[in-house]
Amino acid sequence: MVKEIYIAGEWRLGRGGTIKSYFPADNSVNAEISTASLEDVNEAIEKAEQAWRDPSWRNRLPHERARILYKVADIIETRVDELSRLQTRDNGKPLTETRGLVMSAAATARYIAAACETFNDELTTQRASDFMTLSVHEPVGVVAAITPWNSPIASEVQKLAPALAAGNAVVLKPAEATSLIALELAKIFEEAGLPKGLLSVLVGRGSVIGDAIVKHPLVRKISFTGGTTTGRNLAHIAAEKLITTSLELGGKSPTIVFDDADIELAAKGVAYGIFSSAGQACIAGSRLFIQHKVYDRFLKRLNEITQNLRVGHPEKTGVHMGSLINQKHLESVDRYVNLALKEGGKILTGGKALTDGEYAKGSFYLPTIITGLNNSAQTCQEEIFGPVLVAMKFEDEEDLLKQANDSCYGLAAGIWTENFRRAWKISRALEVGTVWINTYKKFSISVPFGGFKESGIGREKGRLGILSYMQQKSIYMGLNEEPNAWAE
Repeated sequence: MVKEIYIAGEWRLGRGGTIKSYFPADNSVNAEISTASLEDVNEAIEKAEQAWRDPSWRNRLPHERARILYKVADIIETRVDELSRLQTRDNGKPLTETRGLVMSAAATARYIAAACETFNDELTTQRASDFMTLSVHEPVGVVAAITPWNSPIASEVQKLAPALAAGNAVVLKPAEATSLIALELAKIFEEAGLPKGLLSVLVGRGSVIGDAIVKHPLVRKISFTGGTTTGRNLAHIAAEKLITTSLELGGKSPTIVFDDADIELAAKGVAYGIFSSAGQACIAGSRLFIQHKVYDRFLKRLNEITQNLRVGHPEKTGVHMGSLINQKHLESVDRYVNLALKEGGKILTGGKALTDGEYAKGSFYLPTIITGLNNSAQTCQEEIFGPVLVAMKFEDEEDLLKQANDSCYGLAAGIWTENFRRAWKISRALEVGTVWINTYKKFSISVPFGGFKESGIGREKGRLGILSYMQQKSIYMGLNEEPNAWAE
């Protein structure tokens, strides 16, 4: 049976073709899904425009919008096992990881609900006797939300919750490869009482359906998480339309080990930072800089940890790394490893796909460490988005910063040191949006997230994240009953 999509609050077959959702671990078919047509896009956006302008939603009090998000959080938590399995079927991540993503989505909905019901506008008057001023925030209208395949449920709720809390309507375009969880989220929001028309989930090709959504004249905000090339194209579209964007893009994040670091803590943290999610994360710590005095000792321990990581079926207990999203992506990762060899790199461990036995039908790649390259190598400059780590030496802080900041990206970084003064100094000097010190890939919905340089524009999350989906208005209220003096 072909799965229906969600068009302006109605479940029905899209008027496009159909696509198949595959389980990356064995390439079996999860489902056949109908896709949207251009007519479906127009209908969804036009009804979204009507829905957000409806006074019953536009004038709904913040705590009443928050109530819907609280219900969303509760529903997600009661279905955590089911949703975790669905997310694993969607993208091949181990169940331990997808469970964390599901719980993160629930926490996001609950946090945004609390931020929504405690949100206040401002009285901005400064000792003026003849007028009073206020600053208020209002919804932007119809929001286009476009999400990636690597962490869909977390990314989707991270966009849906603040956009809806702000009073907007949302047209969600999930990644083709991971559309199942987005459709399930639509059911959850519907069950939680979201009014009809405020949410659509349109499945289809990004170059067709995504393009049509963002170019539609009624769309007034683009929120995108994904690759930098696509993000740059979306920024051009937004510039032509003079609308706002939130772009969370690629990364080539440096992770730094100083000679005073706790070797065991750092080695395990570095391994987690690159090999969790099979390296399919924009924040993956893919460039490793080790101070020369501890280079050999640290690399030896990191290699031991890496070789003991278990790659396997994502539904099995004890697996550290599941499959890559598909064979095409695996081939891309492997091309980068071969490019590293041509550039003079040496494979310390890994460097190949797993193709025998239980791995034969899936897209599995060994965690890989490469040495012998310098930061100018193409392998060190381009995002691989896979379980590939390049290890390099540095001499001192000046040398480190020169190398670490030599990248078009600026999403995240990790620092491993016992010297808090050094940690502070280096964290401030790194040209990135997030810095972890003696940890990595830890998140809080209360902390803003985004990148520098080609890693993005704007910030998501945080108490004020709702404001990115609103527009500010200043209001002057005259208190003087006398006319303006110049008119006399």
